[in-house]
Formats: sequence, structure tokens, C-alpha cells
Amino acid sequence: MKPIFLLLVLVSSITLSQENKALHISFSGFAETYYSYDFNNPNTDAKLPFMYNYNRHNEFNINIGLLRTKVEYENAYASLTFHAGTYVEDNYANESTKIINEAFVGLYLDTDRKHTLEVGILPSYIGFETAVSHNNLTLTRSILAENSPYFMTGVKYNYKSSEKWNYTFFITNGWQRISKPQQDVVPAIGTQVVFKSDENTTLNWSTFIGKEFNGTDYSMRYFSNIYYDKKWNDKWRTIAGFDYGWQNNSWFSPVLITQYSITSKWQTAGRVEYYADNNNVLIATNDPFKTLGFSLNFDYLPNSKVKLRTEARFLNSEEKLFETNAEPVNANFFWTTSLSFEF
Repeated sequence: MKPIFLLLVLVSSITLSQENKALHISFSGFAETYYSYDFNNPNTDAKLPFMYNYNRHNEFNINIGLLRTKVEYENAYASLTFHAGTYVEDNYANESTKIINEAFVGLYLDTDRKHTLEVGILPSYIGFETAVSHNNLTLTRSILAENSPYFMTGVKYNYKSSEKWNYTFFITNGWQRISKPQQDVVPAIGTQVVFKSDENTTLNWSTFIGKEFNGTDYSMRYFSNIYYDKKWNDKWRTIAGFDYGWQNNSWFSPVLITQYSITSKWQTAGRVEYYADNNNVLIATNDPFKTLGFSLNFDYLPNSKVKLRTEARFLNSEEKLFETNAEPVNANFFWTTSLSFEF
């Protein structure tokens, strides 16, 4: 029996080796530490209730650390990503599953790979800023990014008709949800259209339609995000975005960001933004939220994987929404520095 056993082991090893030739596994990750100082000296754990990144005052912390595993086999692939940090504590506060950043399975539906289907916990299709800041033009996120989904759970169908046009359709559990809070609420739908006139120019339009909680019951939420991303040359890049939403009442937000590469290792970026949520549909404050913001950051890139970034940011509201020594004020100024490593 011993020779037969050895033969079976050998055959199994050869079969496994042949299968592994088509099985591709890759690992990647991101880690970002930060320090932020709010000159209003808040006495709460989180500096601002409508921000979810770098939201600790006068302490060193980890905004996000994540580890991603990707597997590809023939026409199928999967991604599983775990994460931790203050971003996770704040943005996933209402979720029972907090440790998972991404978990989805995808299929190429044709040999040309123009049609794709993905199912699971997916990155959000809305907006131009992500929780992984490495490719964001500014260090901190815009107010419109912080108050729109960072992730979605559901089904994604993508069709790439050409090098210039890409169309995507989504069915999800709702506005940034892993689990549905109420099972009888119908799934939400979303769309995304991307037009790239060339490799340096992107026009993106994303929409969301679904029932969301409005404080008393569930009502329809309609949302549109559009942005234009243009890299003018090796030095200048600009992103202009606009959000508009409606759920019983409306909210909107324009933003303009410009980045200038001083050298291959030094960059700077400026941002101007405005966010109006007069009826507190998304941002729950005691008064109408009408806030103008400015920021300026400088980045040092010792290599392609590491970024040392610092940013000064000023917010000014028409109402006294901020506090200094427990006194309501109109303005808020804070400074943030981060050191990140992408691998």
C-alpha cells in the first residue's frame, strides 16, 4: 500500500501545482498615523460630529490601518480587507461588523472583460475622495465626502463600452450600510457614468435613490454627485465637485481643489468648499448648517509609498455651530499632520 499512497500524494501535488499556476494571490495595505490640534479646544472625544477622519484632538493616533488580500482565478476574483483606527470607530459606529473594509466576489462575464459583476461589501462609487488618503489631493476629506458613503453593500454590474465610457448599476442595502436596519425597506439603487476624454481628464456622475430614515420614519432619498478631474500638466491638477440631495428637504455642496507639484517630492493643494444643509437632513446640528471652508496643505514624498502631509483648515458657519470653552462660535480652525505608508 505504501507505493500507492506515495503515488496518490505525488498526483495530488502535481494537480495542486497546476491549479496554483492560475491562482494569483496578492497582498497590499495602508497605514496612516496622525496628530491633529483644534484651536477651539473641544472637550469631546471627536472634534466635529460631521467629520469621521482625523477626528481626535491633541493626541497621536491611527486614522486607518488596513490589510487587503486579492485572489484571482480564471474569470473570477475576490477581495477581503480588514481595517482599524479612529476612522473605523467613528464611521462604523452603527454597524455590528466593523472590522471589514471590503469583502466581495467578482466575475468577468465575457472574454473581453467588458462586463463585470461584483457582490459584497464594496467601495463607494460616490465621490472622488476615499478613506485611504494616499491619492486624495488634500489631507483631510471635504465636508461633502465625509457626509456621503465610503462603502456600499450589495450588487454591482459594470459595463466598459470603450476606453472612454464606463457605466455601472448598483443594488445596495442603502446609504452606507452593511446590514439593513429594517428588513421591509426595499433595496436602494445607484448609477455611475464615467467619461474619460483622455488619460488626464475624468467626468463622473453618480446617483443614489433609496429609502432612508428621516428621524421619524423612512422616506425616499434622491442624491446626485458630479465631479470633473483634470490634470493640466506635470504641475497642476484640479478637481471640481458638486453634491445635491433631497429627502423631504434639500442639501447641496460645491467644492474646488487645486494641487500644485512644486518638485517630485513636494506638493501643495488648496481647497474652497461650501456645504448647505438648512434642514439638517444629513448633518444633525441645532441650527441650519451653512458652512464655508478653506484649507491649505503641504506634502513631502520621500518615495512613492510614503507621504508626510500637513494641513491647516478653517471652517466658518453662518450660525454658531462650533464651541470654544463651551461658548458657541461661528468659526473653527484646526491643523492636522499625518505620516502614511502604502504597500
